[in-house]
Amino acid sequence: MKPSSPIPVAVLGATGTVGQRFIALLDKHPWFKVVALVSSEKNAGKRYAEAVHWLLPSSIPDWAKGMVLKSATPEAVGEAVIAFSALPSDVARELEPKLAERGIWVCSNASAFRREPDVPILLPEVNAEHISVLEHQRRKRGWKGGIVTNSNCTSAGLTVALKALDKAFGLRKVFVVSMQAVSGAGYPGVASLDILGNVIPYINGEEAKVEWEPRKMLGSVEDGVIRLADFVVSAHANRVPVVDGHLVIISMAMRNPPKNAEEAIAAMEKYAPPEIARGLPSTPTPVILVRREADRPQPRLDAATGGGMTTVVGRVRPDPIWDLKFVVVSHNTIRGAAGGAIYNAELLVSQVL
Repeated sequence: MKPSSPIPVAVLGATGTVGQRFIALLDKHPWFKVVALVSSEKNAGKRYAEAVHWLLPSSIPDWAKGMVLKSATPEAVGEAVIAFSALPSDVARELEPKLAERGIWVCSNASAFRREPDVPILLPEVNAEHISVLEHQRRKRGWKGGIVTNSNCTSAGLTVALKALDKAFGLRKVFVVSMQAVSGAGYPGVASLDILGNVIPYINGEEAKVEWEPRKMLGSVEDGVIRLADFVVSAHANRVPVVDGHLVIISMAMRNPPKNAEEAIAAMEKYAPPEIARGLPSTPTPVILVRREADRPQPRLDAATGGGMTTVVGRVRPDPIWDLKFVVVSHNTIRGAAGGAIYNAELLVSQVL
């Protein structure tokens, strides 16, 4: 349900790469109005345009340029009802519960609370029903507000594709190799002499997240907490010299395998979000786009599909060891970060607020 007037929101970690995406995506958003920008102590008191090293091709929105940054305290969000968090995980673990206790709804991009069984990792086009966990979360923790998270940026597009195939055929085993853009490391991120003309076959903590988060997002709600789905993921994470867009190569074994690749493609193409997640401003259209060219999807050509919210799949074909293999591209700082958190907030507004 569309709100009758704009909902005041705050952006935490506003000067970082994900914070900048929040500001760009919230510019002219039909439901939300930014009333507070929060950054580190060293930037507190500065105007946003003075403090930020703006990295996006679009200009800083005029309304943001003169906003004065506040330090990361519970009081900094002012009248905001929703706080979008792009904070480092250690800061998020301290601040986000204090905001929830005060009645703020935190839509977090941080990993601090993803493993808590009463904190949903939401992908509204996949598991919108997990929002029901918030009632148990608030009662258990005594919060007036609550915390929802979005997934690791690599897990997002991967899990959208897995959901469609799990629904149609059931998952048993998933093998994943990621090729992750440098924007996923933040700014200044990976040193140029390390990444130019190179691939780094290690990203600290990434493989564990990719092996675990999809199982939570595809899990079930039981007695107010989320139980992990019954399949296994093995992941290899790599950093590659691409600016935006994570590419993931997937092989999988299924409980009831499709007869051929076309049957799997049809399952992905017809996949639709749960009813309560449809028609929101950030709902991707389509949810999954399947490319049939031999060399697609590619990050540079496909990551911005659907405004960066659509999951793009290609090279769907039989796997000689297991059942099926294919490639996924998704925009890591939009669908996998700021855009995903805004979509979560829209679902909150329509179902809880």
